Amino acid sequence: MNYGNIKSYDIADGTGVRVSLFVSGCRHHCKGCFNAPTWDFNYGKPFTRETQDKLLELLAPSYIEGFSLLGGEPFEPENQPVLTELLEEIRRTFPDKSIWCYSGYLFDKDMVPGGKIYTPFTDRMLSCIDVLVDGEFIQELKNLSLQFRGSSNQRILHLKDGKLIKEGL
Repeated sequence: MNYGNIKSYDIADGTGVRVSLFVSGCRHHCKGCFNAPTWDFNYGKPFTRETQDKLLELLAPSYIEGFSLLGGEPFEPENQPVLTELLEEIRRTFPDKSIWCYSGYLFDKDMVPGGKIYTPFTDRMLSCIDVLVDGEFIQELKNLSLQFRGSSNQRILHLKDGKLIKEGL
């Protein structure tokens, strides 16, 4: 798996100050995507153990509220094995820090058994995520007043152990 960028201090992709990882690879190709270079699975740098260690180091300060995972598309099947290991390590090391994930796939359609991108890793990834922002970006529904979303069709889902507990902020 490759990644396009790491933000050490991100305040746009979740609550508080966060560390964010932008993975490479996305099949959605949303019109107006803010991060189109990451559609290419080969874009950026290879994700290595050193990359993971760097992320854990960046997450350590008490003022960092959590971790955000974006893309590209984190839930592309090719990305799930590496990201599952990363998310589980973050959860073990920092159990009180929140984990947000942005995906163009739908929680209740694509991420369920038999869904478009469901793999043996999907449930493990979901069990680590506190807030999932799901749904493709739709340029015609773009709304700059939305918090943590680009278009009005996207949902903010609060999860606990991979199950939906609340929708919205």
